[in-house]
Amino acid sequence: MTEKPKYGLIAGNGRFPLMVLQSARQQDLDVVVAAIKEETFAEIESFGYPVHWLGLGELGKLIRLFQSNGVRQAIMAGQVKHVQIFGSSFPDLTMLRMLAGLRHNNTDSLIGGVAKVLQESGISLVDSSTLLKPLMVSEGVLTRRGLSDSEKADVDYGRPMALWIAAMDIGQTIVVRERAVVAVEAMEGTDSVIRRAGELANQKNLTVIKVSKPKQDMRFDIPVVGLSTIETMAACGATALVIDAQRTLVLDREELVAAADKNGIAVIAVSPETDSKFEI
Repeated sequence: MTEKPKYGLIAGNGRFPLMVLQSARQQDLDVVVAAIKEETFAEIESFGYPVHWLGLGELGKLIRLFQSNGVRQAIMAGQVKHVQIFGSSFPDLTMLRMLAGLRHNNTDSLIGGVAKVLQESGISLVDSSTLLKPLMVSEGVLTRRGLSDSEKADVDYGRPMALWIAAMDIGQTIVVRERAVVAVEAMEGTDSVIRRAGELANQKNLTVIKVSKPKQDMRFDIPVVGLSTIETMAACGATALVIDAQRTLVLDREELVAAADKNGIAVIAVSPETDSKFEI
């Protein structure tokens, strides 16, 4: 009889890690959870899996945890705020060596460095949506209404810029109004950039464009939207959300769509291969 693989879950914030554990439980999978003290929701302990709380800088402890529990495949799920990474107070020696070997301190380099150290320790990072394929949104209109003419014009204008910014590993979300970029995501995250755009544009007629990177590594940093995204948009005067099909996780989809319809927000998923001059 083939022994079931044991997964290690490196859990950041948000609902993504919780959804991973819910799916793992439904599939009767064996999981060891490494929860980040500064980020992970306490609810992570309610799924019946062993949870070990680690600081952001405790990379060596993470490796020892997984090795001692027979973990050979790990999944990263949930955001870790960039400011938390840079502000980690007590990096251990393993983390210090990893950081010293980086050429850049951007997201890809940081997480790629962690992946390299894990791989050298016999632990492979796998696609973080491995257990959540049904949540990867398909191409099309998710809400009752599609894009208005002005929203289409904003997407035509803004999507190529969003792809360029993502390729530069600056951020994956931009907010556009009347074919002008109002705000660009950097370290603050999607909801924060939407709030900033709302303040700059007097909370009116904003189009939010969230893209995957041209060479998105699906092992980590998958674009995610959820109910909080729609709630933030509604509070900030955003009327449309455009995301990448098959490369974006939509959490709490029924609730998200219901909230979008209630607030008159259009949510559209477009193919990453589709030219920005798409028709919906």
